[in-house]
Amino acid sequence: MSRAAAPFALLPGAEESSVILHVPHSAREIPADVRAGILLDDTELARELDHITDAHTDVLAGLAAQTAAVAPWRFVNRLSRLVVDPERFPDEREEMLAVGMGAVYTRTTHRRALRPADLDPQPLIDRYFRPYARSMTEAVAGRLAATGRAVVLDVHSYPTERLPYEMHGEGPRPPVCLGTDAFHTPQELLDRAREAFAESGGTEVDSPFSGTYVPLEHYGADSRVAALMVEIRRDTYMTEPGGAAGPGLTRLASALAAVVDAVS
Repeated sequence: MSRAAAPFALLPGAEESSVILHVPHSAREIPADVRAGILLDDTELARELDHITDAHTDVLAGLAAQTAAVAPWRFVNRLSRLVVDPERFPDEREEMLAVGMGAVYTRTTHRRALRPADLDPQPLIDRYFRPYARSMTEAVAGRLAATGRAVVLDVHSYPTERLPYEMHGEGPRPPVCLGTDAFHTPQELLDRAREAFAESGGTEVDSPFSGTYVPLEHYGADSRVAALMVEIRRDTYMTEPGGAAGPGLTRLASALAAVVDAVS
């Protein structure tokens, strides 16, 4: 976990594609200096990474990109969300601060101390969060310039059993959860995703997780940017927690490719 890694990567697709597959939580990499500020020992940290990482979602997105008729672009986080979580608000707007899981986590999935409670998150936000957000904003702007619109498909996974940190985990935990935004998720996009994942065991909307990722520069302001979160329950494609992928990964990648094709 100490090896240097590029913080993120924009992997080009077809120039005529408006779709970006956003994969923010698939990595386990933690730079050595960031690791030094984490209170867990190596065994505890490995276990936490098993729970918090959306394992294999980068592979799933890659397979979908290969399968799609028009290859989407991919924006992939190469660092663990334990470094920073690029999908959180970087300030007091973030409700997950209540459980120590804002842009910089201070608590684990099981509500244990991850970092000192009095940690100043700003250095990590400046070093990792802001460059990521800026580059994702530029990626969306690139699709808008090339095609006149951008469709962000936010690729995640989630555990079969609710973890203690979840603030809104009371609802159904379907094989596929589709997270929406009232401004950025058009009904047609949601309908296409429901159709594509219909044979994957069923979908629910905004349960157990809601919302989706849109760069803050565009959020609530640019209707040309559409977005949908795709949360795949982990037992449908892998051994939990943190285990190997199974044959379900290929089937789900084909369904994701069908969403890409439907909105391309």
